[in-house]
Amino acid sequence: MPTQLLLTRYLNHMFAAPVDKLLAAFHVTPAFAEAPITNAVSMELLCFVLLLAYFVAVRLSLSVETPNPVQHLAELGHEFVVTQTEPIIGHGYEKYSSYLMVLGLFILLMNLMGLVPGLESPTGNVTVPLGLALVTFVYYHYQGIKSNGFGYIKQFVGPLPILYPFMFVIEVISHLARVLSLTVRLYANMFAGELLTLVFFSLVPIGIPLLVIGLHLGVAVVQAYVFLLLAATYIGLAVAHEH
Repeated sequence: MPTQLLLTRYLNHMFAAPVDKLLAAFHVTPAFAEAPITNAVSMELLCFVLLLAYFVAVRLSLSVETPNPVQHLAELGHEFVVTQTEPIIGHGYEKYSSYLMVLGLFILLMNLMGLVPGLESPTGNVTVPLGLALVTFVYYHYQGIKSNGFGYIKQFVGPLPILYPFMFVIEVISHLARVLSLTVRLYANMFAGELLTLVFFSLVPIGIPLLVIGLHLGVAVVQAYVFLLLAATYIGLAVAHEH
């Protein structure tokens, strides 16, 4: 039985049976039937609930005349995303700002969870970065097809008909490599940060671990930022029109 966080233990106590039935419907057998919900899943759910509450609070507090701190924070976040992604995506960037903002906040919050006692960063589990990478992969291809129609295939075959098969294979491999790159970059950095923090806290509980926490904070912010920029880059390439 793996070590369970308090929230994970509670969720398994309340929902283990229905989750097992749901997994069985998809012919999936959890390693532990009494604990099908992992720490990573419980942390993702917590992150989802927190972000949902944040967006509801923003929606309820919108005001032109007297904006409150929650609205100011949301506007700053949106402005930051727009400032960073507009030069990358170009015309029509506003169509993708919502996705990129939610993606950035979701990753950032999950990365920072490891700094809270009793929680851990779900991005330190490889399945979470892989899921984020796959969602982004599907999203930018969908937007590419939506923006360019059948002409989107031109990005995979190049300008010379004789090279179409060769270029298509290379481009498919290149796009799949993007999923691997997004996954490994986020997972490796967050896993290393979590591990380093635990090691220093176990060896030297006072003083030095504070520096490690600062490093962990920096890594969490940088990795969320890098994932955001790469996602914007892939979207920009997918929706670009041939001239």
